[in-house]
Amino acid sequence: MRDNHQQRWLIISHAFNMDGRAASQTITDKLPHLLRAGIEVVVISGVSGIKDTVVEHHQVWPVGPAGLRFELRHVLRRRFQNRLVYRSLMTLASVLLLPAFVVEKIFRPVESSWSWWLSAYLKGRALARQRPFDLIYSTGGAFAAHVAGHALKKSTGIPWLAEVHDPFVTPGRVPESAQDKMQAQVEKTICEKADIAIWFTQQALDSARMRHPQLGERGKMMLPGIDQPFQTLPPSQRGPKFVIGHFGSLSTTRNLSSIIGALEQLQAQRPELMAQTELHLYGGPLDAVSSETIAASPVREQVRHFGRIEADPQTGLSGREQILRRMRSVDVLLLLHGEEPICEEYIPSKMYEYLWMQRPILATVHRNPQMAEMLRGQGHMVVLTGSAGSALQMTAEELVLALVQLHEAWLVNGLPDSGRTSPYTTQRAVEQLAAWITQRTSA
Repeated sequence: MRDNHQQRWLIISHAFNMDGRAASQTITDKLPHLLRAGIEVVVISGVSGIKDTVVEHHQVWPVGPAGLRFELRHVLRRRFQNRLVYRSLMTLASVLLLPAFVVEKIFRPVESSWSWWLSAYLKGRALARQRPFDLIYSTGGAFAAHVAGHALKKSTGIPWLAEVHDPFVTPGRVPESAQDKMQAQVEKTICEKADIAIWFTQQALDSARMRHPQLGERGKMMLPGIDQPFQTLPPSQRGPKFVIGHFGSLSTTRNLSSIIGALEQLQAQRPELMAQTELHLYGGPLDAVSSETIAASPVREQVRHFGRIEADPQTGLSGREQILRRMRSVDVLLLLHGEEPICEEYIPSKMYEYLWMQRPILATVHRNPQMAEMLRGQGHMVVLTGSAGSALQMTAEELVLALVQLHEAWLVNGLPDSGRTSPYTTQRAVEQLAAWITQRTSA
């Protein structure tokens, strides 16, 4: 590589500059640190995000109909506020793409963005011909970024760094579906061919290395973190209600059953406490399990769903910036880890935002000692689930005990800010990244 102040990196990230997307934040948060280090950054992404005005940014469309339809949905929604116009255009596009879409799903039944790799590769190859890069940095998220990264390394010989967000292979499960098999193949390629391969938990790295011993010391673990989101924390004041806030997506395996069960027990055991309690939900649509649970619950009146917060054109605040401020307004931050095997090797990116808020965190953690230790080390409450924890009923009982403790503290002192800053920062992650690259080039 050239001197550190003259390096030129090609970043391949499908979800780059998509407001509120963890796959975007993980890389966009690193850019200021990379630029300050004197690294010239060129980005290739999909078209769903906002075109960057700071770094050289190339947005390319996928070649497959499923990917085109996916990207169109985001692009048209951003450009046309009128829902009738948007739906009409999407219907027309869907009809035109339908024959090819059906053929693609028959012969390539994997995630819609898979074909984006070819567009990213061709664009990257053209850019490399114009002026060479020192590093290809694929990050995701979508496995297409890593397929493109490998193809570019193979054709150009440029060193390749692959940053894996969520594990590609579920622990204890043999890949059976086309999607699972494709992800397993991408993991194998990364372990065999990447010059540096990064996972976001120690267990994810250990599992990948066990499946592919040839990875060796090229495999690294990095906690992505986030930098301090506020120069000055917005005020947090106790209101008339004890507010528990959940921020982020939900699914059938990461749903509200346990917390709703805990609130129902609290209603039965301490109705006077439950009368002062509300659960506030921020994020996309509720999953089917959560919707059904809330609809049938006697505490449904105490649950408020605010949905996804979009960018505000009047204030100029992005959805993410608004959400960070709302995190400061709740009394307790609820972190639901989920209850599926993949959680053993996964830490929600939301946790890193929570850790900066200085509000108490109540978390369920599924067989993930690293995550539990990080939270407890910062003074927060953890309820274990899975084999290292308990069944749903016992989980709810433990949550009740924690809620009572937090509620009583709220009555006494309003749950003041902890005063703790998070040790898990993007700056620290970039310093690790730079050290690994320096170590590789000097070896």
